[in-house]
Amino acid sequence: MILKGSQRGNGDELALHLLKTEDNEHVEIHEIRNLSSETLKEAFHEIESVSNATKCRQYLFSVSLNPPQKETASIEDFENAINALENKLNLDNQPRVIVFHEKEGRRHAHCVWSRIDAEEMKAINLPHYKNKLNDLSKDLFLQHEWELPKGYIDRSFRDPASFTLQEWQQAKRTEQDPRMLKAMFQQAWERSDNPQSYVQALQSYGFVLARGDRRGFVAVDYKGEVYSLSRWSGQKTKALTERLGKPKFLPSVEEAKHIIANKMTDALDAHIQTVRHDTQKKYQPVKNAAITMRNKHRHERDTLEHNQNERWQKEETHRMKRVPKGLKSILSRITGRYKKIRNQNEQEAMACRLRDRAEKQKLVEKQLHERQKLQDKIQNLRDERNDVISQMRKDIGQYMEMKEKHPDAKFESVVIRSDFEFNRTM
Repeated sequence: MILKGSQRGNGDELALHLLKTEDNEHVEIHEIRNLSSETLKEAFHEIESVSNATKCRQYLFSVSLNPPQKETASIEDFENAINALENKLNLDNQPRVIVFHEKEGRRHAHCVWSRIDAEEMKAINLPHYKNKLNDLSKDLFLQHEWELPKGYIDRSFRDPASFTLQEWQQAKRTEQDPRMLKAMFQQAWERSDNPQSYVQALQSYGFVLARGDRRGFVAVDYKGEVYSLSRWSGQKTKALTERLGKPKFLPSVEEAKHIIANKMTDALDAHIQTVRHDTQKKYQPVKNAAITMRNKHRHERDTLEHNQNERWQKEETHRMKRVPKGLKSILSRITGRYKKIRNQNEQEAMACRLRDRAEKQKLVEKQLHERQKLQDKIQNLRDERNDVISQMRKDIGQYMEMKEKHPDAKFESVVIRSDFEFNRTM
């Protein structure tokens, strides 16, 4: 189970994020503990109010818990992991909320604690929390006998296509798959050993090496978007300078955009537009199927909750009828019968709660299995589309080479859109 955590403030923003149904098919507030509030926003306001008596601005500690792609974790698995983490970070009995999200056939959880010790009126320090999260995450993989990520075996095996939030946001603006973008930059670096070969490697993917205004070396793509090489290639500025020399000898960003604009063709744009159109035609049926399945699953959960509530009320009424009233109540307390009835009712109530939880878990697992089967189809479409777009980038590089071989040829500037929305919305 991958654990990612951060200290933060701004509870309103976090509450909006956790309750977002646009990005998640199912959202469930599982627990609000040691707080008088009943809603997520009110709970974070309550924690913030206590923090105002301290100097702490990052009064929340938020952790996401993500099981592996093909594994299903039970509610107890999430709760046990959260409790273990809580103990590891000395957050025992601190106010907390737990929210479950489901998307694309996967279920994950978010737990948010208050960092404010109400008795001492100071923030609880969380030293080395990233290392502790990493250690517990590894323990959970071993405990559940899940396939251990390579990054946990040796740091050198970490996924080279991992990306930061800033990289993701830039890729989102340009409607590209960030994993594909980062892989391209890293492969271009690995394939080169001097400025000439690096320029050629970038050109093979449709990028022009340029001089950035503030970021030293940059690459400009066929849409005019600028990418920091140190960020996307994973290389430090010193390494870039050693291989490429000083950036002042490179074209500026505006000059690079002009070069690119003269190296594109209407024919290539037409080909990519055809790919977009064909991909969307294939994508629409599975998108509709995902929406239909989401609505069906929500209805099934609402029906189960309604039926369980009705059954609980009947069972609770039946249990209450056992309790003696009036004079019989006094006599039953003297004889000890009242205590026996109360214990029986408590045991039955606990058994009913466990039964209801098991029923819900069974339904959730069934729905996750159904959604994962559909997600496999969606992922195949994504992979197919990414393969085609990758090939289109290579085609762009070939047109750039053609321009260099035929300097008298004239090229028109075109705007090409790719379907990152296809990856983002499903």
